[in-house]
Amino acid sequence: MNKDIKPIVVGSVGTGYGGYLHVHGYQHVTGIPIRLKSICGRDPEKTEAFRVKYGYEQCVFDFEDLINDPEIDVIDLSVPPALHIPMSIKALEAGKHIICEKPLSGYFGREGETEIGRTVKKADMWARMSEDLDKLKAVIDKSKAKFLYAENFIYSTPVQKAAEIIRAKKSKIVMMNGEELIIGSTSPLAGQWKNFGGGTTMRNGIHILSSMIYLKMCEAKARGEEFKIVSVTAENAQQTKALKEDEKAYIRARPDDVEDMTCIIVTFWDGTKAVVVASDATLGGSQNHIDVYTNDSTLRCTLTNNNLLEAYTADTNGLDNVEWGELVRPQDKIGWNNVYVSDPIIRGYVGEMQSFCESIAYDRAPETGFDIAYEIIRVVYASFRSAEEGRRIML
Repeated sequence: MNKDIKPIVVGSVGTGYGGYLHVHGYQHVTGIPIRLKSICGRDPEKTEAFRVKYGYEQCVFDFEDLINDPEIDVIDLSVPPALHIPMSIKALEAGKHIICEKPLSGYFGREGETEIGRTVKKADMWARMSEDLDKLKAVIDKSKAKFLYAENFIYSTPVQKAAEIIRAKKSKIVMMNGEELIIGSTSPLAGQWKNFGGGTTMRNGIHILSSMIYLKMCEAKARGEEFKIVSVTAENAQQTKALKEDEKAYIRARPDDVEDMTCIIVTFWDGTKAVVVASDATLGGSQNHIDVYTNDSTLRCTLTNNNLLEAYTADTNGLDNVEWGELVRPQDKIGWNNVYVSDPIIRGYVGEMQSFCESIAYDRAPETGFDIAYEIIRVVYASFRSAEEGRRIML
C-alpha cells in the first residue's frame, strides 16, 4: 500500500445486498488506503448490524450528515434508482465524489399516475427523464468531483480481459449476443414500473447491454473511430401470462405493468449489431454470458453459471450459510451444481471499486462515468419505445 496516498474516506448509503457487494469491493482494494467512516440507513438495528459486520466507524440516518461531513471524500449510493439523480446532484454540489449504482436513472411516475407501464407513453417517459439527466450533466460539468458509474459487469474479469484483447489487436467487433436469464426478482416491488423504471430490462438486461456498449467503445477508441449508436429495435413480453397459477410454483416473476422478457437489437455506427435477451422466468439459477465475434477472434464471456467448481451434494446439511449462487433456493443445492467461486471478483464488484479508488486517488478520469451511463439508459428507454410503437427507434 502506498503510504504517500491520503486515505479515501467513504460514506455509504444503503444496507441491502448492493451495499454488501460494494463494501466487499472496498475490502479488497489494493495499494490505496480506504477508511469506511459512515453507513447511512433507515432501520437503526439493521444499520448498526451492517456497521459492525463490515467495519464502518459510525451509523447515520440522514443523508445530509454525509453531505455535511468535511472528512468524507466519496459517497457511495446503493439506493433505489429514483434517488440516484437527486442524491448525486447534492453530493457533487457539496464537492463529494459520487459512486452511483446502475441504472443511472429511470422514469418512476409523476403525482397521480397509476399503472405507469401501461398508461404513460415511453416517448413521454424519456422526454421527462431527459430533463433530470440534463440537470445532472450540468452539475457534473461544473463540479471538480467525479461521477463514477457502478456497472459491475463492465468490470467483470471476463469482460475486462475481452476488452484488453480487443484493444491489443485493434479488432473490429462484427456481432455480439448475450443473455441474462434468472428465475425472477427477490424483490416484491419488481412487478411495478414505479419502483424500478421498467422490468427485466432495467434490472437484468442492462448488465449485458452495458458490457456490449463498453466493448464497442473500447474498439472505437483503439481503432480511432467515433463511437455512435444509430438505432434500437426491441420486443418485450409478459411471458408468464401464458402460465396458469399452479404452473408458477418455481418462477418468481410476477409482472404487473412491466416486461418479464426482452429482446433488444442495437445497431452501431459501422452497421454491426448487438443482441440482448433477458428473462425473469428461466429456471436454473442466474445465467449470464456475452459472445463477442470480431474479424480475428471469438470471445465468450461467461459470468454465471461458470464451472470453476462443480459440486455434487447428497443433501443440504450444513449449507444454510454457504453462498452457493445468486437466486439459488436451499433445495437447489442438492445434486450437481456449478457453485459460485470468488463471485464478487468475477462479477466485477472488486474491480469497479479498485478502478474508482484509483480514479480518485490519482485524479484520473473514471473508466465509467456519465457518458457511458447516459448511453446505456438512452438505449434502454429507446428499447421500451421500440417495443411499444412496433418500430425501429433512430438515435
